[in-house]
Amino acid sequence: MSTLYTTRVKAVGGRAGTVRSDDGLLELSLALPTGLGGKGGATNPEQLFAAGYAACFENAAIHVARSKKLAIADDDLEVVATVSLLPNGSGGFKLAAALDVSIAGLEQAAAEELIAAAHAVCPYSNAVRGNVDVAISVSTR
Repeated sequence: MSTLYTTRVKAVGGRAGTVRSDDGLLELSLALPTGLGGKGGATNPEQLFAAGYAACFENAAIHVARSKKLAIADDDLEVVATVSLLPNGSGGFKLAAALDVSIAGLEQAAAEELIAAAHAVCPYSNAVRGNVDVAISVSTR
C-alpha cells in the first residue's frame, strides 16, 4: 500500500506550549482550557482533534456522495464535532466524540445511509473505532 499523504507536527511544552507543522502552515500556541483549571486564551489538543475530525468526516461524506452520484454540493453538508476529555477510571484519560451532521437535499433515510458509509471510510473514524465512543446524529434541511 502506498502512502497518500504524510505530515509532521512538532509539539513543544505540552498543553502550555506550541505546535508547528514542518511546512510552517500550522503554528499555534496551546493553553490548558479554563474548564480544566488552565488560563485558556489559546487552542488545545481537543479543539484541534475536533477540527480535524469534522473536516475529514465531511470530506468522507462528500467522497461517498460523489461515488454514489448524489447531487449534493460541498456546502450542502455541515459537520460539528464535539470532543470530550473524560477520566478512564484507571487514573488516565480517554476521549469521546459526537458528530452532528446536517445535510441539505436528501431525505432522512438517504442522509443516514450516506453518513453510515462516510463513517466506514473516514480515516479519523477508522483510527478511533474501538477506542473512542463516537455518537453520530444526522439531520436534513
